[in-house]
Amino acid sequence: MPVPPPLRIGRRVFVWGARTYIMGVLNVSPDSFAGDGVADPEAACARGRALAAEGADILDVGGVSTRPGAPPVPLEQELARVLPVVRRLAGELDIPLSVDTTRAEVARQAVEAGAALVNDVSALRADPAMADVVAAAGVPVVLMHGYPPPAGAPGDDLMAEVVGFLRERVQFAVGRGISESRILVDPGFGFGKTAERNLELLRRLGELRVLGRPVVVGTSRKGTIGRVLGGLAPGERDEGTAATVAVAIVGGADVVRVHNVRAMSRVARMTDAIVRGWSGGPAVA
Repeated sequence: MPVPPPLRIGRRVFVWGARTYIMGVLNVSPDSFAGDGVADPEAACARGRALAAEGADILDVGGVSTRPGAPPVPLEQELARVLPVVRRLAGELDIPLSVDTTRAEVARQAVEAGAALVNDVSALRADPAMADVVAAAGVPVVLMHGYPPPAGAPGDDLMAEVVGFLRERVQFAVGRGISESRILVDPGFGFGKTAERNLELLRRLGELRVLGRPVVVGTSRKGTIGRVLGGLAPGERDEGTAATVAVAIVGGADVVRVHNVRAMSRVARMTDAIVRGWSGGPAVA
């Protein structure tokens, strides 16, 4: 399949296929499943600066946990968590900021504050106004499979279901005025799937290439890793995460969303050198 054309996100141009890009997770909710939530804006900004220094290409700022059973968060509270951090870091960092939200109003205000990408785990389904907000803002968007779980019982062919769902959401987004060139897709590792299916997803990741869109993969510290490794807590799952990141890159991931940016950027650089070739100089310019 042809490689998607380069995409400008904020002040950076992302050249798909040249290397794997690192999306650093910046949770500003206190109940993050990974235990890395930073509720204080000053501490969150310091964390964001550290992630950028460690090699993040994008920072994904989220104010609401999407873990199963997480309590609902009022709109004003999500805004109060996200906006000060986005506004401050957008003025300090050269790398683009993403806002991880399913709410159109949060996306709208975050873009106004300086966010350059919307990461909507509901794939524009949770808020009817989200597609219009993204289209009007002219920013890229990540569409993910599996949250909330798609209607109907899962089929026997996992990837047929994932590809079919994401194809429909891409078509929906384009129909609402979002340029296809600005759409990224995420197969939703850890969302609405068993551990066995999450592992199958990684094995078959290359099948997403049929969509012709850049692929984002977020395996970092997810429950499947803890289960496979005998019940490890989220903070002990970085080695398992490293394995999933390497496999995802081999399968064609363009962006990996991770908590431990320093370690996973090294994993990505080494895997890129193997998969994409290495000339003897730095694997990543």
